[in-house]
Amino acid sequence: MKRLTTSSIRQMKGNEKISVLTAYDYSTAKIIDEAGIDIILVGDSLGMVILGYDSTVPVTVTDMIHHGKAVVRGTNRAHVVVDMPFMSYHINKAETLKNAAKIIQETGAASLKLEGGTEIVESVTALTAAGIPVMGHLGLLPQSVNQIGGYKVQGATIDSANKLLEDAISLQNAGVYAIVLECVPHQLAKHITENIQVPTIGIGAGPACDGQVLVSNDMLGIYNNFTPKFVKQYEKLYNQMQSSVIKYIEEVKNGNFPTLEHSFEMSEDIYMKLYGGK
Repeated sequence: MKRLTTSSIRQMKGNEKISVLTAYDYSTAKIIDEAGIDIILVGDSLGMVILGYDSTVPVTVTDMIHHGKAVVRGTNRAHVVVDMPFMSYHINKAETLKNAAKIIQETGAASLKLEGGTEIVESVTALTAAGIPVMGHLGLLPQSVNQIGGYKVQGATIDSANKLLEDAISLQNAGVYAIVLECVPHQLAKHITENIQVPTIGIGAGPACDGQVLVSNDMLGIYNNFTPKFVKQYEKLYNQMQSSVIKYIEEVKNGNFPTLEHSFEMSEDIYMKLYGGK
């Protein structure tokens, strides 16, 4: 089975909606891939969902490689994109290329995702020139949450809306194959989608985007600390998982698990020779 390429993803614009979910481990990636997802994002959201940080800022290149490797091993069809974490593409061109090459070479991922607009165009241009496909990310930028003053909708004013469109065009011209639009008013997301040639992937950006992405743990109801407005929970696995754990504890405590059904047997002949049947 062939993996989806950046070329095939670009061709989906206007023809077929693009489905995207996050994954951070082999087992989840395997389930999602076999279900037929188009793109799997190894997001730096793993800092909050998996590692327990209060933001994505502490996530390192090493973290992204560790989880990216596992996800790639669990997939056959999906296009796997890995986030470049905080400050891994801001220092200078050489450092950006070094970090990007390390992530791509060690994970086997097909592309990288960078947050930001015109201010990161130089990095995007350098990466695409080096043959590394890049997905853009505009709107709410989790890596910049301290600068923008929290997790809130972006592009709700005339100036900020114009800036987002300008950023999207700049990223397109720099060579990105798709752009994530996060927490953007649906009217603006629709306007951007209709005025650029690369696909937009929405998260909290309305139905007009070319595709949609959600954090798998949110969508499955595993991560229940907070559910953003834009998340649709298809299951509530947190409750189901906790219920199963409670039942397991009870059965261990009262001796109902394990039973002989879950045990291995020694042949009666060997048992008698060893212990005389005692």
